[in-house]
Amino acid sequence: MGSRLRIVIYCLLAGGVGVLVGSRAWTLYFAPPVPVAAAPAATPTGATAPGIFTSFAPIVEKDLPAVVNISSSKVVRTTGTEIPFTMDPFFRQFFGDDFGRQMRRPSRQYEKGLGSGVVVRNDGYILTNNHVVDGATDITVTLLDKREFRAKVVGTDAKTDIGVLKIESKDLPTLAFADSSKVRVGDVVLAMGQPFGLSQSVTMGIISAKGRSGLDIIQGYEDFIQTDAAINPGNSGGALVDARGNLVGINTAILTRNGGGNQGIGFAVPVNMARSVMDQLIEHGRVARGYMGVTPEDITSAMAKSFRLTDMRGVLIGDVASGSPAAQAGIQRGDVVTEINGDRVEDSNQLRLKISMTPPGTTVHVKLLRDGAEKNVAVKLSEVPGDQVRTRPAPSRDYGSNALDGVSVQDLDYQTLRQLGLPSNMKGVVVTQVDPGTSAGEAGLTPGDVIVEVDRARVASVGDFERAVRRAPGHTVLLLVNRQGSTLYVAIEPR
Repeated sequence: MGSRLRIVIYCLLAGGVGVLVGSRAWTLYFAPPVPVAAAPAATPTGATAPGIFTSFAPIVEKDLPAVVNISSSKVVRTTGTEIPFTMDPFFRQFFGDDFGRQMRRPSRQYEKGLGSGVVVRNDGYILTNNHVVDGATDITVTLLDKREFRAKVVGTDAKTDIGVLKIESKDLPTLAFADSSKVRVGDVVLAMGQPFGLSQSVTMGIISAKGRSGLDIIQGYEDFIQTDAAINPGNSGGALVDARGNLVGINTAILTRNGGGNQGIGFAVPVNMARSVMDQLIEHGRVARGYMGVTPEDITSAMAKSFRLTDMRGVLIGDVASGSPAAQAGIQRGDVVTEINGDRVEDSNQLRLKISMTPPGTTVHVKLLRDGAEKNVAVKLSEVPGDQVRTRPAPSRDYGSNALDGVSVQDLDYQTLRQLGLPSNMKGVVVTQVDPGTSAGEAGLTPGDVIVEVDRARVASVGDFERAVRRAPGHTVLLLVNRQGSTLYVAIEPR
């Protein structure tokens, strides 16, 4: 075969392959998208669905019937307006200037609200937010098929912002519970609800973070799932579902700036917490939380140095309430809790949540560090006692040295102890002033704190305090302070 003929054959073969490859590329890039079922062996590790999908419509069609609209109204009493003739000076000269105020018409106004809910039992139990139904005198639930029901409040829990409603119906569509402890940052989620009263709306996003707390959204137990799926007013109480259509959270709040609107930062109560609260409200009409009786503190780098800790994970015990389950089990101030029932404890909020979500009467197994040695103790939890109201004032005298520059203290006397509501036999010095911008101020020391120890040494007077501080020039100072009746550690690093 001549060289020219070979070249012609090679060109024809290359052209044929090029046509095949080109037509395949055209199909991949420009053909309409279609679902592609992945073979089981080819499913990516950690995939949330058995295949690759171009639409969430099947999940939405299955789940939306269980997401309901909640409209509520409550009576708001006002002082009313004055009856017009009572403002006339002719009447006031006989009956006095208070006559108009005494004759005001009583007024009752109705405040209306909108929100969402999730049917979680086919006999009519609905999960929502406490703030959606708080104080409501009349609640109407509307289903996707336009049926309306009067709802009664089974119970609410302001500390988790969870409410439970009941409507009289059977065989209702429901959402299945996921295990919210297993969701991961990056998982795809759908938010379903009634934003701005627009019925059955769906948005998509991912889980942006877990375990969000310290947001002051609720005055209680914050452990939010954060998502960038759009959550808007009216979505409160709606469903946050995973890629399988299972319920992972109850939409609760959004972070806004300059007057509102979705900013891509929304929060949902994890369904594990919501379910636990719901079960207690249905069974007992109230929520009983476990109580250990400790003041937990996060471990800072300064504290880690002072306690010679190699790991900042864990929770420092700042105080142990007298007669509490922790005290009876032998837990001491200065212990570092590392595990509860074999689960790692990372910070104080996690410890607080683990204990509060455990029923009273349960025995929990606590692993802790004490002076570098590992110990295991069993604590039988009791129920959280009622909130206690405490006060805190202050007076004057100046002191400053190294880490404690800008701190003023004075001796405790009988009057100061009474003002602070502390026992008459308490020893220590009271902080009367902390200059702003100082190391002590940034570490959290505040006026009214009673310093009981400096670097683990007891302090009974200003003299003791000064001598203790002078023993550690230029070093981190560890204080044990009594604040409003409870003790906690404060570690202050010099600049």
